[in-house]
Amino acid sequence: MKGIVLLGAPGAGKGTQAKLIAGRYSLPHISTGDILRSNIKEGTQLGRLAKSYIDEGKLVPDEVVVAIVRDRLAKPDCENGFLLDGFPRTTAQAEELDKFAQVTHAVDIEVDPAEVVKRIAGRRMCRCGESYHISSHSSPYCDKCGAELYQRDDDKEETVAKRLEVYAEQTAPLIGYYRDKGVLFGVNGMKSVDEVFAQIAEVLDGND
Repeated sequence: MKGIVLLGAPGAGKGTQAKLIAGRYSLPHISTGDILRSNIKEGTQLGRLAKSYIDEGKLVPDEVVVAIVRDRLAKPDCENGFLLDGFPRTTAQAEELDKFAQVTHAVDIEVDPAEVVKRIAGRRMCRCGESYHISSHSSPYCDKCGAELYQRDDDKEETVAKRLEVYAEQTAPLIGYYRDKGVLFGVNGMKSVDEVFAQIAEVLDGND
């Protein structure tokens, strides 16, 4: 059984790698953002509770997020393992996770902060759902529908810098937490998508 937690700063490529890992190892890719939205949409008890905090502009408390993750990991498709993306975010959440699930691999995708800023601040979006990066798409218009591209507020350089600050304060300590448990594995996230995935596969195949 593999219980995988993906770590890495915003823009490190966790979402991309999560899809590749889930496909290769037939694991459910569990994104806390997705299951939170799903619970809210379905109107579950936990979803309604989470929505009450979001509607007031507050962060969803740890106990609610933990309960939602615990509920998701109890589903039959998690019997042979899971891949968590976006949880835990703090050592307190990691300690709670340890009470109901076994993490066998904490994979940290390491990327220089300057590269993270370049990756995220260079994104451009289209209302039709397409996304581009200025490094490979110089036109201010969408190739698919011709509409003008825009930059999301949370992709702006100053916002990215703030997100990295929050990550360093809250989430980076998880690296030490999982290192102490002997399940931390760092990979070089500065390489291509395929090269990063090859490193992760080597870790997962060699540390059962």
